[in-house]
Amino acid sequence: MPFSFEALKTDSTGPRCGRLTTPHGVVQTPFFLPVGTQATVKALTQEALEELGAEIILANTYHLYLRPGHDLIRRLGGLHQFMSWPRAILTDSGGYQVFSLSALRKVTDEGVRFRSHLDGSEHLLTPERAAEIQLALGSDIAMVLDECIETPAPRDVAEAALQRTTAWARRARAYFREFAKRNGEPPAQWQFGIVQGATFPDLRRESARQLLDLDFPGYAVGGLAVGEPHEVTCEMTAEVTALLPKDLPRYLMGVGRPEQIADYVALGIDMMDCVLPTRAARHACLYTSEGRVLIKNSRYAEDQRPIDSHCSCTACRRYTRAYLRHLFAAGEMTAAILATYHNVHFYLDIMRQIREAMEFGNLAKFSSEMHARYAADPA
Repeated sequence: MPFSFEALKTDSTGPRCGRLTTPHGVVQTPFFLPVGTQATVKALTQEALEELGAEIILANTYHLYLRPGHDLIRRLGGLHQFMSWPRAILTDSGGYQVFSLSALRKVTDEGVRFRSHLDGSEHLLTPERAAEIQLALGSDIAMVLDECIETPAPRDVAEAALQRTTAWARRARAYFREFAKRNGEPPAQWQFGIVQGATFPDLRRESARQLLDLDFPGYAVGGLAVGEPHEVTCEMTAEVTALLPKDLPRYLMGVGRPEQIADYVALGIDMMDCVLPTRAARHACLYTSEGRVLIKNSRYAEDQRPIDSHCSCTACRRYTRAYLRHLFAAGEMTAAILATYHNVHFYLDIMRQIREAMEFGNLAKFSSEMHARYAADPA
């Protein structure tokens, strides 16, 4: 199998640099996945992502299943060929998306029955179906279907979701292994389990222990960064990473803000994703080494400085804040393109700086400086 993960620091819960090898290239860890929901990172071409140095991106099973359909993508050579992306891809299970459709879905032990947000058609997403769709897409890393719940949640609701998540993970793992048996060889894909348990430390530990019995090659921490305080996110993450094998990759889903990323890395997280850099860019919010810049603000109308004087991206090397503000005010699509390019560069550069800080033992200092800059956010 063309997969491997090497953690170059072996502390059970401490930060570690490493290498994740996939059939579509090597990814340096810790890393951040730009979110390409519908086989595209909004406002960026694949050429731009390559130029930015993105080694892996995330695509969304729910959206690609509904449009254009996983069977079509399979017939066209798989997701990599369909979107002309030669590097690694992770696909989520679609679970978060269907669970967010609270008025359009019903959860049972069988799976999630939901109505499409596109045309109202009815669908059933089971653990087996989620695995089948992702195998058809041909992503490098596929997430199992889990039950996402709102936070805060009553303990009995969290316990029920934990048990259902484990049962679904067991079924997804069995489907994956049966697929390999039918085809005579393992798929060119890694399947990750997802730890749930809401904000209950003992449930987080129990979920991790149950999933470890299923022998996944990697594990994610799900159901966090959904409104709970950052300190609670870190506490729950630490409960999980303390139990996860040190030689397997650890993925914290759906995080985080620029000043928080180093905190997660310090807890032993290797990979994370978030829509924040791209979504914020489309709403004229730029992340910089000094904090956020809300570029529509009138104070930038005659500002001849780059977005971030410490940034080496193309947008900062060539364009001014005054120009970018004008583009947003005029409703020009170039505004979102340049802002997204900068924000994705900023996030990927944070990961580069984190890896460098870890090499020299300065991660705590880097984290403290980032928190201080964003605490004094000039906006």
